[in-house]
Amino acid sequence: MMTILTSQMSLFLLLLLFITTFHKTMCSNHTVVQCNEKDRETLLTFKHGINDSLGRISTWSTKNDCCAWEGVLCDNITNRVTKVDLNSNYLEGEMNLCILELEFLSYLDLSDNKFDVIRIPSIQHNITHSSKLVHLNLSSFNFDNTLHMDNLHWLSPFSTLKYLRLSGIDLHEETNWLQAVNTLPSLLELRLKSCNLNNFPSVEYLNLSSLVTLSLSRNNFTSYIPDGFFNLTKNLTYLYLRGSNIYDIPSSLLNLQKLRCLDLSQNYFMISSSIEYLNLSSLVTLSLSGNNFTSHIPDGFFNLTKDLTYLDLHESNIHGEIPSSLLNLQNLRHLYLSYNQLQGLIPNGIGQLPNIQYLDLSENELQGSIPTTLGNLSSLNWLFIGSNNFSGEISNLTFFKLSSLDSLDLSNSSFVFQFDLDWVPPFQLTYLSLENTNQGPNFPSWIYTQKSLQLLDLSSSGISLVDRNKFSSLIERIPNEIYLSNNSIAEDISNLTLNCSTLLLDHNNFTGGLPNISPMSNRIDLSYNSFSGSIPHSWKNLSELEVLNLWSNRLSGEVLTHLSASKRLLFMNLGENEFFGTIPISLSQNLQVVILRANQFEGTIPQQLFNLSYLFHLDLANNKLSGSLPHCVYNLTQMDTDHMDSWYVTTVVLFTKGQDYVYYVSPNRRTIDLSVNNLFGEVPLELFRLIQVQTLNLSHNNLTGRIPKTIGGMTNMESLDLSNNKFFGEIPQSMALLNFLGVLNLSCNNFDGKIPIGTQLQSFNASSYIGNPKLCGAPLNNCTTKEENPKTAKPSTENEDDDSIKESLYLGMGVGFAAGFWGICGSLFFIRKWRHACFRFIDRVGDKLYVTLIVKLNSFRRN
Repeated sequence: MMTILTSQMSLFLLLLLFITTFHKTMCSNHTVVQCNEKDRETLLTFKHGINDSLGRISTWSTKNDCCAWEGVLCDNITNRVTKVDLNSNYLEGEMNLCILELEFLSYLDLSDNKFDVIRIPSIQHNITHSSKLVHLNLSSFNFDNTLHMDNLHWLSPFSTLKYLRLSGIDLHEETNWLQAVNTLPSLLELRLKSCNLNNFPSVEYLNLSSLVTLSLSRNNFTSYIPDGFFNLTKNLTYLYLRGSNIYDIPSSLLNLQKLRCLDLSQNYFMISSSIEYLNLSSLVTLSLSGNNFTSHIPDGFFNLTKDLTYLDLHESNIHGEIPSSLLNLQNLRHLYLSYNQLQGLIPNGIGQLPNIQYLDLSENELQGSIPTTLGNLSSLNWLFIGSNNFSGEISNLTFFKLSSLDSLDLSNSSFVFQFDLDWVPPFQLTYLSLENTNQGPNFPSWIYTQKSLQLLDLSSSGISLVDRNKFSSLIERIPNEIYLSNNSIAEDISNLTLNCSTLLLDHNNFTGGLPNISPMSNRIDLSYNSFSGSIPHSWKNLSELEVLNLWSNRLSGEVLTHLSASKRLLFMNLGENEFFGTIPISLSQNLQVVILRANQFEGTIPQQLFNLSYLFHLDLANNKLSGSLPHCVYNLTQMDTDHMDSWYVTTVVLFTKGQDYVYYVSPNRRTIDLSVNNLFGEVPLELFRLIQVQTLNLSHNNLTGRIPKTIGGMTNMESLDLSNNKFFGEIPQSMALLNFLGVLNLSCNNFDGKIPIGTQLQSFNASSYIGNPKLCGAPLNNCTTKEENPKTAKPSTENEDDDSIKESLYLGMGVGFAAGFWGICGSLFFIRKWRHACFRFIDRVGDKLYVTLIVKLNSFRRN
């Protein structure tokens, strides 16, 4: 019994101990440990200037422990903040560097946000030299220099800093940036990309012995690098000076014996012949692309280092031949020499580079045939030699040992392809471009064997015949891009389901119905074929579609209802088909180009079509649309502003200059064509306020009303056609301001009056104005005399006014004379006294005159 009680007591005590321990553990896990109050206040001060519209730091509240705030990490023992990481949180407003006053902070990353101002308090007085900061990244979001910093003196207290990144911050006022950086003895990495730096300060007394990574790309130094610049540190392994407007390389570069990666691309220096004396034995990566050398590569250039594995000299305007010293780079794996002016042959010794994996010689002026030794490069993964002046044959032997080949570009070449019909290559390609080569008339049979293709480009290669089953299987399994434009393939692919994101089959002879398309398709161009029938049901799911071109086929049905799910659609060309139905109001709000020309669409034009702010090309011509144009605010922003943001360019046939006219649809040309429909009513004034429109065609409708004076504000107008409507009234004088007008047709309307005088309006022949019976003036027949000569007409009016004034004057004088005459004579007649006095006055005057006359006569006789 005692044994049982003892056992029970032991079990009870054990259970009690377990519960106590468990309770303490649970309590300890849920104990809220408050972070340091000073750290909390500093973080809240930093937050005060931030606009956090997305609520990314909504946890930063006095209700929560700051060690649990988003992006904040504290030490487990001291509970002091050691790390703040808020990169890529779309924070806006003020970046207050008071956050650097966190005493135990070792890591701060505020990069890739949208701050617009940096506030730098007097942090030198609040930071001890025992600061723990090791990593500091304040790089801007878009490298657009919207963030400005006057100087870098505030960095001096951070003696422990090893990684400093300030890319994208405008530092153009900091003239001694290198001296400021020199105060950081532990610095390993410095990135000042796109900081608008414009000088290399004196470096004689500087020492950055710990620096291993230096990035000063995308600045504007406009100067030479000081000769002693690379004496700053001998431990540098990564140096990036890409696109910084540098003119020369100093000899002190030779001191960087540990340099592994050097990027001097997109600058303006020349390859000096003295480079053959350089020795960068540790260099493994060298990028000098995007420069303007305008010279050949010195023969000793590739003696710089024998350990080079990556060499990029593409797009650097290099002339001459490929130097033989290239063959010394036995470790070379990446060689990019594309987009230069290289001439001559590919060296036969190219096959002596056993480790080469990526070889790009495209877009040059290289000649001759491909050396057979090229087939020995068994490690070759990438071979791009298209767009040169090569000739000769390419056969099975050229690729005999290239079992690792993954990407092949032979485009724009004049090779004679001599592949055996039953040849099976030793490789499986993912990328193949044979654009603008002579492959036809048969589809190359060896391509059918490629099971891994993701991109196939056989545009303009003369193909007309395919193996139906093999061809169908091939294009069905390609997941990314298919380019077969400008061939003569005549196949029915209506039963296929194509899974590629980009499908370009335009300018062929494909027949039958349209194929089923993957919901992930992004760009489809099936124009200039003979497809018929309606749009497949599967097309209702094209949610990723951005570009659709079905121009010039035999398609029919209510196509627009099938595109309601395509909310990302930018370019829609359905012209020259037999589609019918109405234009829905639920089209993509991102549309930039809408072409429905030459179909059977009917009904009214929806108001929503004039609220597509990105639209710059609208063509609804040659349909059965009716009703009036919507009277609403035309929110066609791209037709009303200079800014244009679009990339897609294509060719279509438009009736725009009095004839069928082929031109490029591009953002540089804003077009509205509503011609040949049944539209009626007045044209809204809003249409004539789209000042960036260059082509406006409203012809062959029943539109009425006057041309508003605001048309004079459409100063970019180049083609205007309002013919065959019912417009009336005078042509506004403001049209004389359309100085770029090259095409004008106002014929067959009811315009009257005189054609305004203007350089442009009189330059068109009479056909631009005929069919307006009451319209006159050059270049039409003369108007009536009164209307023809306005200079004469005006003085005539003035003469008429003068005559009226004279008549009024003479009439007034006559009336006055008559009134005076009868006033005096009437008084003499009715008043006797006045009459006798008048007679006596006349007698006296007569007597005086008689006496005077006699005296004068007697005096004359005596003389």
